[in-house]
Amino acid sequence: MDTEKQLDAPNLKVLEDQLSYEYIMNKKFSQYAQYCTDPQLKNLCQQGAQKHSQNYHALLNYLNSYQS
Repeated sequence: MDTEKQLDAPNLKVLEDQLSYEYIMNKKFSQYAQYCTDPQLKNLCQQGAQKHSQNYHALLNYLNSYQS
């Protein structure tokens, strides 16, 4: 029995929304880091950007795992 992995429309919408959120947050934190003059705050923003980038790529990899 061959079972295909598929995501239904509501789950695809949730993933699309979350991908968008992670992308936007990465961009915002990256921009905030550019504006920061305090090294600790700049580092915190850079860490936030990196975390959202990781989240984005993890979701994208998850989504791509459903494509044949």
